[in-house]
Amino acid sequence: MKHIFTRILGIEVSFTTTVEDFIKHSGPKITYTKQPLQNEFFIKSNSLLFEQGIDDVLVEVKDWEGFPCFFEADERSNIPFDIFAASFYLISRYEEYLPHVKDDLGRFPVKESLAYQNNFLQRPIIDLWAKKFLSLLKERFPEIQQRKKKYQFTSIVNVTTSHAFAYRGFVRTIGGILLDLSKLKFLRLAKRVMVWINPKKDPYNNFAYLMDLHKEVKCKTMFFFQFADYSRHDKNVSVFKNKFRFLIKSVADYSIVSLSASYGSSLSNKILKEEKSRLANLINRPVNYSRMRYNRVQIPKTYQDLVEAEFTDDYTMGYTHEMGFRAGTCTPFYFYDINLEVQQPIRIHPFAVCDYTFLKFKKQGQVFDKLDFMYREIKEVQGDFNMVFSNELLGSSNRLKWLELYKATLKRYYV
Repeated sequence: MKHIFTRILGIEVSFTTTVEDFIKHSGPKITYTKQPLQNEFFIKSNSLLFEQGIDDVLVEVKDWEGFPCFFEADERSNIPFDIFAASFYLISRYEEYLPHVKDDLGRFPVKESLAYQNNFLQRPIIDLWAKKFLSLLKERFPEIQQRKKKYQFTSIVNVTTSHAFAYRGFVRTIGGILLDLSKLKFLRLAKRVMVWINPKKDPYNNFAYLMDLHKEVKCKTMFFFQFADYSRHDKNVSVFKNKFRFLIKSVADYSIVSLSASYGSSLSNKILKEEKSRLANLINRPVNYSRMRYNRVQIPKTYQDLVEAEFTDDYTMGYTHEMGFRAGTCTPFYFYDINLEVQQPIRIHPFAVCDYTFLKFKKQGQVFDKLDFMYREIKEVQGDFNMVFSNELLGSSNRLKWLELYKATLKRYYV
């Protein structure tokens, strides 16, 4: 309820379970129960928010004047579905507690989600519900006052591999050369040798260009650096390389820098805390924001671990290979742990797009057709349009011309 009223609509609310206090109240009021008390605005409640634990609840998606909705209510309700239970189901990631087959990286598959299966993944449906809800409330209570939200675009640059070839050390470089030779990748071998001679030519080293672009466009940007020991899934430059350390410090002078946590940190909270501490000591400021490797969020463990490691905000809620709103909203929210029945002190900033989903498109126009639709709906509800870009793709060769696409995206959506 706070997510809908306070965070999305900017309306302060109070709650009571005392009938006498409710009846005495002279201002706008709503009953959320099985039957109305008087002639107030009434929303018939589903049982979901009054239960404890997880149950395999029946979800049947219907239509509400062009909006998909579920947890249908009867004709006495002023809204034909329970907006609060439906919103909770999405932002709590209720369906991710239910039995499901994970992908090869241990992630919840997008195709298992209710939003994907019912074709509303690319819509910030909770925010759209809230806007329509507000219009109905104002018909009944025109005196309602609200604090206006503002649309915000944020570019998130995820750096899990800061350099393709440079600063890799002698053993890793020789190993890479032998691997290129064995696979007959002579063009890659030539690039590797060129970078060995001149490290500034590394294709992933576009940080100066990106920072200049961000100054020009003046949009909000964040860099998340992986700062982890080498492993099978985590193969960035060594945290002890001075050139790499200087790069992070120089970026931190001009932009928000925080932690792109390693795959290993999702298996060990000790590793997560160590990575956080290392990065904070390097940039001489607190590290409060996190992103998980491969957008790997395991509900509720990931957020329990992040809270224990004293992160305040996370930017991992989304899908790598599909555009859309994993939690159904484009407004930041606090994670509710259903197992513990408590709201955790970590704020979730859902992202709408990860650049890896662009790989399915052949032309930039196809990308913008999809993004424009999401942009219009996010602007309509004055939400947050968060997009994740990887410096590996920005530094690679592709028909989409990644750096040109990135620049065009920033200029198109930052206002």
